Amino acid sequence: MNLSAYLSFLAFAVALVLVPGADFTVILRNTLTGGARRGRWSALGVACSNAVQGCAAVAGLGALIVHSQPLFQAVKWAGIGYLAYLAIQSLRSARAGTYPPLPVDAGAPGTPALRRQRLAGWRQGFLSNITNPKVLVFYLAVLPQFLGPSSPTAVLLVFALSHALLSLTWLLLVVAGLHRVRRLLGRRPVRRALDAATGTVLLAFGARLAIEQT
Repeated sequence: MNLSAYLSFLAFAVALVLVPGADFTVILRNTLTGGARRGRWSALGVACSNAVQGCAAVAGLGALIVHSQPLFQAVKWAGIGYLAYLAIQSLRSARAGTYPPLPVDAGAPGTPALRRQRLAGWRQGFLSNITNPKVLVFYLAVLPQFLGPSSPTAVLLVFALSHALLSLTWLLLVVAGLHRVRRLLGRRPVRRALDAATGTVLLAFGARLAIEQT
């Protein structure tokens, strides 16, 4: 593996993961409503989706999806629908303005409530990312720029999974930062403003995805 190419790819990937997107917005929402635990599981869901899509691109399945218009459009519109669903939830919450006390990040391991909390966080992070066809396009368009046409599969996997790991690391840092100011963000006026902003941003991401010609 060419070390210079790998370091260049890492620099590009870091710049990419730092740009806020729909995944970032979902992490923010889940950390605020469910605490650091739910935020961390959402971040893990995003990273798992990145890993799945990276492996699919390496295996050639990504190219099949991107070049099969009906399948690609199905994934695209599923993503738009999911973002709209999350946006409506946030906007309804902002309109109602009634919030229960912030949940505490504590609980006995293995309890049904804790398992549901983990699953809900992971599922929202995973679905937010897996239904975004731009992620597959990223792997298919960017990886060849740093690798030769005859690169071994193992090298392709290292590059793809490195991006997933960088994404996870950044989102976990975001969760940690949000958790430190969660009490401030949990105040009712701030919470309503954040819900309204989150819903608007998610709708904007969905609208941009709908009109983009990928």
